[in-house]
Amino acid sequence: MKFIKIISIVIIILISNLNLAHSNDKISFINLDLLIQQTNIGKSILKDIDQLNKNNIENLKNKENELKSIEDEIKKKKNIISKEEFENEVNRLRENIKKFKNYKNKLVTEIENKKKGDIKEFFTKVNPIIQNYMDNNSIDILLERKNVFMSKNSSDITEKLIIEINKKFK
Repeated sequence: MKFIKIISIVIIILISNLNLAHSNDKISFINLDLLIQQTNIGKSILKDIDQLNKNNIENLKNKENELKSIEDEIKKKKNIISKEEFENEVNRLRENIKKFKNYKNKLVTEIENKKKGDIKEFFTKVNPIIQNYMDNNSIDILLERKNVFMSKNSSDITEKLIIEINKKFK
């Protein structure tokens, strides 16, 4: 019984003397969306993607209007032309609609690939600047703002990095 009491006392003393772990790591966070939107290089990338998207939308609207006019023409001819000829024109229209959908999907895929590639290139150029900033300011961990539940506003280094990146890429 004395043995159990002695072990219990030793364990209690050891537990009470343990220091809680305190991390000396400096943790900051960054808003990547804001970084892309407010840096010169990011603005350029977003502008290019937006312009390509507008051109694609305009092109698709023109093709869609052409298909609608063909459809209207077919509807007007419905009672005038023979049934076989009508079916042939409807089949051509369906084929054209199918090509249009494939073309639209191709454009969407191309713009998504361009966006991914441009953003990857952006981060390839920006990562050394961010890493240098982290080294100079003794930051050990950098988190994305979306993944931070709560923190001090002083831990947000987004604005400082925007200034650094804009100095590098004018």
